Amino acid sequence: MQPLSDRSNPLIRAFPAELASDAEAVLAVMPDSRLQLHGSFSVTVEGQRILIPERLYADEPPTDAVASLSSRQQQLLHCLYSRHCDGMVRQRHLEKVVGSTEPWVVPFVVQLVGEYVLELLVVIRDELRDLAAPGTCGHLAYGQFLVDNPAFFARTQRRVVSYWNCNYRHAYASFQGYPGCTILDLLRSAASDAAGRPWPDLAPAGARADGYR
Repeated sequence: MQPLSDRSNPLIRAFPAELASDAEAVLAVMPDSRLQLHGSFSVTVEGQRILIPERLYADEPPTDAVASLSSRQQQLLHCLYSRHCDGMVRQRHLEKVVGSTEPWVVPFVVQLVGEYVLELLVVIRDELRDLAAPGTCGHLAYGQFLVDNPAFFARTQRRVVSYWNCNYRHAYASFQGYPGCTILDLLRSAASDAAGRPWPDLAPAGARADGYR
């Protein structure tokens, strides 16, 4: 099992400081990682810098161990396993938290928008459809996160276009029909309202038409 009460543990640093004790409870039920963690990405959540792992290599804990956790601790666990090296594991755990508007859940979801698994994009698109409605909890949470992390969002936008162009043009000739495009439109809507100005669309103009090169 993972060691307790170690604030230097990179998985504890994936969440704001006030969640450290909950993160420790989650680590206590997680099997030891099969591989050492390599890499992380930094984002700001409500003024705090957090470091989220690029990939997680620990097996999933037993069902009864997960059930022993509080509701919030289970959310933390699902966030961590949304970074798992197995795409099917990522999807299972994403589905448990994608509807949450907790500020510390948001970066885990946005990171998956900029990755290559189409099934994850479909889950996110379907769950975040209400993001365009101003004043909703999701609209506010995502908008504030994106405004606080403009470079992260810019990188996400570019990755969405790149993965569509490299992997999914055979299925979606136009970027406009690609699930990732729909998600970016929703995210930019939330960011625009939070910023009080239109948020830049970093998709090349031709990416929204069949003639993109």
